[in-house]
Amino acid sequence: MEIEERIKSLEVALNNEEQERNFYLKHQERTNNPVGRLMFGTLANDESEHYQRILKLHDKLKKEGKWPDTIPLQVNGTEVKSVLQKVIKSVDNQPETNKDDIEAIQIAVEFEGKGVELYENLANSVDDPLEKEFYGMLASIEREHFLSLQDTLEYFQDPEGWYQTKEKPHLDGG
Repeated sequence: MEIEERIKSLEVALNNEEQERNFYLKHQERTNNPVGRLMFGTLANDESEHYQRILKLHDKLKKEGKWPDTIPLQVNGTEVKSVLQKVIKSVDNQPETNKDDIEAIQIAVEFEGKGVELYENLANSVDDPLEKEFYGMLASIEREHFLSLQDTLEYFQDPEGWYQTKEKPHLDGG
């Protein structure tokens, strides 16, 4: 992949992260549901951190003309997996989820699925091991977001069914 293509790929990634962040911030402000509020806020923070890391790579790539090996190619891990459990344990009565919350989560699932695909395609299109590792790591975080959002969607659509599945009731043989 030529340097111009690498720069363009990072610009596509920057645009993706910015759009996702703005979407999550908008819905964090809009929702009254504590699960939705915390989920959207956590995702917005993750996407903002990804944006900053990608921007540093973009700037270095433009300046040096090669994939940098001096910038840490790690981003902070995500807490998104624990959001649902955390909020549910801390709130006695969850407010009813509205249609807008469900629709926003469905759109977010789609965003994150496309993010996984974008970063996997970028990882598969490059030869530089550091570049491949970076895009692979971004794909895995987007996949974690995707799965957590699917879990949240299940919870929003059927809280009782979600509890039954997640609590995994079992018979005590004693």
